[in-house]
Amino acid sequence: MKRPQIVLAQDVPPRILRTALALAISLFFIWGLAYGLLDVLNKHFQDTLKVGTAESTWLQVAYFGAYLVVSLPAGMLLQRLGYKAGILIGLAVTAVGALLFIPAAGIGQFAPFVGSMFVLASGLACLETAADSYVNVLGPAEGASRRLNLAQSFNGLGTFIGPLIGGTLFFAEEGSTPSGGHDSVRMIYAGIGIALVVFALFVSRVKLPEIAEQTHALSGGQVTLKRPHFIYGVLTQAIYIGAQVGIGALFINVAIATWDGLSARSAAYLLSLALVTFMLGRFASTALLARIAPRTLLLVFGLINVVLTLIVAAGIDRVSLIAMIGVFFFMSTMFPTIFALGVRDLGPAATRGASFMVMAIGGGVLLPYPMGLIGELYGTPAAFLLPAAAFVVVSLYAWRGAALR
Repeated sequence: MKRPQIVLAQDVPPRILRTALALAISLFFIWGLAYGLLDVLNKHFQDTLKVGTAESTWLQVAYFGAYLVVSLPAGMLLQRLGYKAGILIGLAVTAVGALLFIPAAGIGQFAPFVGSMFVLASGLACLETAADSYVNVLGPAEGASRRLNLAQSFNGLGTFIGPLIGGTLFFAEEGSTPSGGHDSVRMIYAGIGIALVVFALFVSRVKLPEIAEQTHALSGGQVTLKRPHFIYGVLTQAIYIGAQVGIGALFINVAIATWDGLSARSAAYLLSLALVTFMLGRFASTALLARIAPRTLLLVFGLINVVLTLIVAAGIDRVSLIAMIGVFFFMSTMFPTIFALGVRDLGPAATRGASFMVMAIGGGVLLPYPMGLIGELYGTPAAFLLPAAAFVVVSLYAWRGAALR
């Protein structure tokens, strides 16, 4: 199969560019929904399958481990077949993973759910490799950070809806006793799988332009490994994602620990509230980036989150929960801004660079399990010392690492 003809963004009619951007943005909603459900599943399986806090984070390990394994092959596939083919393959694999939750629910054991999550996330890794790099080139290079922040805002919408659905269907009205066993899990993921198949059929009929990176100052695939701002960007992205995933994975546990009498269902709804602030932060960041340099915004948000995560780690009644919700707002710009800063000026190697950046999402495996262990030994709030250290790294990248060439 040949890659379609490649053009520059300025050679594509604005109407077609807007259509392509709108479709790419819709993909961000899909994996936002999947991620929003992930953190609620942790607590659900702690209750229904009696797995421990640390063991339950294997869902996150499977989800983000898939990014670690699949992103580079997905990037090579993208270079060979083009954006549209990458999107369709990603949708198909994601649909298969979602439908695998149906037999997993019938078996009723933790391992099949972990395996199904790995397959689902493998498809999402293909989607994200395609969509992140596609949004990056759908317009002028100087606007890449704003476009990615806008697209990630709709990802935030999906992550907000996920806990609302999961909190309502996975938990009973009072306490943390699950409602409906695994039937609710089967129903939700069957619906997701069917919706993805329908959406893939729609995408197959839409004409999407294959757009090249506009900067050609550099050439060759290996150049991505020789640019300090890119190398540090990938490492920073991996560490940041580890923090984001760990925070989400333990959110419900920390909420219950720092707000006496709070039920699991109410904590899940508070997670949705936190993700609303995350989504609002994305829209706010998109507006701020029109006036503030990306590095400056990333530095300020990183330093604020160092302070907020230390307040969470202190385990102060109610105050720590409020601080934890605030963390989400200031995390909002980090992934897209680190992504855009890292792949900037990579020229024709930008697509390969994007696949490394998406592979860095596999950093989600780094912190959840050790955070779970710290939580079991010293209380879940104390686990937030690890994200505090991660936000120090983000701040250092904004201050110095992103400026290196």
